[in-house]
Amino acid sequence: MTREILVNAQLATLDGPGYGLVEAGAVAIEGGRIAWTGAEATLPERFSGWPRTDLGARLVTPAFIDCHTHAVFAGDRAREFELRLQGASYEEIARAGGGILSTVTATREASEDALVEAALPRIDALIAEGATTIEVKSGYALDREGELKMLRAARRIADERPVRIRTTYLGAHAVPPEYSGRADDYLTETCIPALRAADAEGLVDAVDGFCEGIAFSPEQIARVFDAARELGLPVKLHAEQLSHQGGTALAARYDALSADHVEYATAGDAALMAASGTVAVLLPGAFYTLHETQMPPVEAFREAGVAMALATDCNPGTSPMTSLLLTMNMGCTLFRLTPEEALRGVTVNAARALGLDDCGRIAPGLRADLAVWDVASPAELSWRIGFNPLHRRIFGGSE
Repeated sequence: MTREILVNAQLATLDGPGYGLVEAGAVAIEGGRIAWTGAEATLPERFSGWPRTDLGARLVTPAFIDCHTHAVFAGDRAREFELRLQGASYEEIARAGGGILSTVTATREASEDALVEAALPRIDALIAEGATTIEVKSGYALDREGELKMLRAARRIADERPVRIRTTYLGAHAVPPEYSGRADDYLTETCIPALRAADAEGLVDAVDGFCEGIAFSPEQIARVFDAARELGLPVKLHAEQLSHQGGTALAARYDALSADHVEYATAGDAALMAASGTVAVLLPGAFYTLHETQMPPVEAFREAGVAMALATDCNPGTSPMTSLLLTMNMGCTLFRLTPEEALRGVTVNAARALGLDDCGRIAPGLRADLAVWDVASPAELSWRIGFNPLHRRIFGGSE
């Protein structure tokens, strides 16, 4: 069984209030788990003789968690980037056959191997910044075999790289062209049956949907959530991104793990989320790319006690980003999060948004998923732009 003690470290444990800082700290790792952590001077005698690694007073945090990505897809949407710069809105592009549907065409045509190959560089970029857990959604095929293909490709990433992958079924992402004007038929004939098939194959960790005027209504999403509930699967929701449709209240009613985007959520929505334990996943990359001006109600979330996570929303159209460090900076500069909130957003709160309780903090019994940084203080992780200070990434106790 592999054993190691990290010593001479500044720990940001995030276990409790604030950063949970421990100066001159140590972390004992055994069998891929954290066996002990605290001030090095109080290291128990039972750890004498274990191999030690001197970290030179570097900062150690929980490893990063990206709790909202669409990292498996084919093709690109650089042309839409140009159109948006010329004044076209996200909704105008989508209604003209662009947006999600343009990626659907490319993804349907791609093989499973091609999807894995295309996704790996995106995953590598996240790993290079200290990520050890990454959520990946389907939703770019919108037919039974294509959605299963995407989920299989996502699962395979964990065989190709030292990373933990959580898969989310997002069949209710958009109405495919063959079902134009027949959203309910799509849900009945394709989306929900594909969910059941994916679950039977063991490909689904959670179920998501896009509740928006250009996608699905709360009543339609409720049908998908009912199917998820029958299968014993937790739910998440793209909610209140472009307008207020009532998706956040729906998510709270189903005790959703998270409601994501939430720019148009209200103080009332925040109260409902607090009561249900639903995490608000903020996605500043999409806000930035779409030139949005409606900020999520961060202060209302704070006042209600809603946990806030941050994620890249890595996708080909509205957030072509693969940097959690940049996401943290954007969370602070665009949404006025504190650096502590930003760090919690990609660690402990991101874990909550995925329904995970074995990572996201530095505490005994949890996975030894850690990041070692060449920085003097935790705030540096959010302060810098375009700079990666990662010194070492530890995944389950190993490099």
